Amino acid sequence: MSLTPDEATRVAKVLSEALPYIRRFRKRTVVIKYGGNAMVDAELKESFARDVVLMKTVGINPVVVHGGGPQIGNLLERLGKESQFISGMRVTDSETMDVVEMVLGGLVNKEIVNLINRHGGSAVGLTGKDGDLIRARKLRVKQEGSSGNPPELIDLGHVGEVESIDVSVVDMLVHGNFIPVIAPIGVGEDGHSYNINADLVAGKVAEVLGAEKLILLTNTPGLLSKEGELLTGLSTSRVDELIADGTIHGGMLPKIRCALEAVRGGVTSAHIIDGRVKHAVMVELFTDEGIGTLIR
Repeated sequence: MSLTPDEATRVAKVLSEALPYIRRFRKRTVVIKYGGNAMVDAELKESFARDVVLMKTVGINPVVVHGGGPQIGNLLERLGKESQFISGMRVTDSETMDVVEMVLGGLVNKEIVNLINRHGGSAVGLTGKDGDLIRARKLRVKQEGSSGNPPELIDLGHVGEVESIDVSVVDMLVHGNFIPVIAPIGVGEDGHSYNINADLVAGKVAEVLGAEKLILLTNTPGLLSKEGELLTGLSTSRVDELIADGTIHGGMLPKIRCALEAVRGGVTSAHIIDGRVKHAVMVELFTDEGIGTLIR
């Protein structure tokens, strides 16, 4: 079926609008944190893979960092192991860490790699162990004591934070025309594996690569004001004000802090966008309006 004149005009407008962005971002690196609904909804998974392949085809270098919390929880449940969370983070003993590595480094990572390759890309899956990509250290959470007792440090087991990033293997893949897909598992000096928050890994990878953009896919439209309106075009100082006055709180706070650190670390801009929208990455990159919250 051929397009109507109005439909053809809309398509031409979109393609024309994309051209200056393709030119601007050619040969630049864009790090995408892939998670939320975009990882579980079949149509959204397909649209994400097509977006990533399109980016590579027009000369942009996408690097994907993915999560997988729900998939880990599902397998633990099937194995009869109860998940325990403290301050929103999964307590990870050695047995749970084995499951985390199997799910993140195996099932989820290879599914994403396969999806991108089926849409014409050349993706290669990595964990932070490959090429000594992510050096980790144990993360301890400070929890306020009750009844006036001093705060205590909680040991979450094999939960880590990024100590350092060596992107040699990522550079090699990018310049070999591959799309790196990274699972957020690091290794410590003690040789143990550590599960690290995927947002934090994406931010640190973007910093070290000197990325043009960091894109965090979420299950919200972006950062909302207290009145529920979408906030965008924010400076780092404005973000600090929004944190101070309580506008940014709860689950959005770590994402915003991750974006803020990346921008202060040299990433040109960070974007928190709604992964529930089909082709969200392409809309954010290649249109004047974009979707979600932009931090410069």
